[in-house]
Amino acid sequence: MNIIGPDALVFGVDDVAACAQYLTDYGLDPVGVTATGGRFEAIDGTAVIITQKDDAGLPPSLGTATMLRKTVYGVADLPALEAIASELGKDREVRRLPDGSIEAVDDMGFVLGFQLTVRKPIAVPAETVNAPGPSAQRPLNAVAVDENAMVKPLSLSHVVYFVPDTAKAEAFYARLGFVCTDRFTGVGPFLRPAGTVDHHTLFMIQTPPFMKGCEHFTFHMAGPSAVMQAGTRFVNKGYQSFWGPGRHKFGSNWFWYFNSPLGCHVEYDADMDLHDDSWVAREVPMSADASQLFLFQRQEKWAPGGPPGPAGA
Repeated sequence: MNIIGPDALVFGVDDVAACAQYLTDYGLDPVGVTATGGRFEAIDGTAVIITQKDDAGLPPSLGTATMLRKTVYGVADLPALEAIASELGKDREVRRLPDGSIEAVDDMGFVLGFQLTVRKPIAVPAETVNAPGPSAQRPLNAVAVDENAMVKPLSLSHVVYFVPDTAKAEAFYARLGFVCTDRFTGVGPFLRPAGTVDHHTLFMIQTPPFMKGCEHFTFHMAGPSAVMQAGTRFVNKGYQSFWGPGRHKFGSNWFWYFNSPLGCHVEYDADMDLHDDSWVAREVPMSADASQLFLFQRQEKWAPGGPPGPAGA
């Protein structure tokens, strides 16, 4: 089934104004936003949608503290959409919505939507690297650093769920063509749908039932410098860094996570591994060493001749 990845995440929030400001400062573009909510888009049209938590048009809550109400997946074409409807219709209700999308509930209670993808081509160039030996990626006299550069989220990358039964949840997504690319033993799988070669668009973490919900979501950036620059600007606007910056092992993506008023963490990521069906999934026990190759500690700018830096600087 040609599922490309998440097109949108829908949240019912406590404070629309705070969430709207947060998502705008994160770098998403407000589209049709009012005092009651609206859409916040990346460059390719993927988005986060927020509305008041008591909005009658929202899917029901999971019954936990999570504010996520729906994950909307983009699919390549109508045959893919009909294949999903046929598969899910074998054992659950599939609703057909006026916009042509379909809606169902997975085995953990998460509401899912499926629609013809809204993703548009991305014209933003990837970051380039010059290294001794290979031909230069940047031409002579072209500088890499621009402190005034526009760094924007390019595309909704992945979402992470807390679930009480990762085995049952994984079996559900396998019905839709998701495959495991890597796994933390006793924690959960990284899953890739058939319509993308990204290492994962969904990761699930085993937790008690009362924690069920969204742990974090992230958008792809143009490269590690964009992650660092966007994250630094975010910190300077007063938002609290949660984890990072650093680089993961599984997926190899650069990361920087932040606390948010959406009831979950929000990440910037870049440079994720790409895999096809010949890839053999790895499995390791969960640990800090397994999760990250390295982790930086952010501090205010420092230069030689200025105030003392950290030990060893």
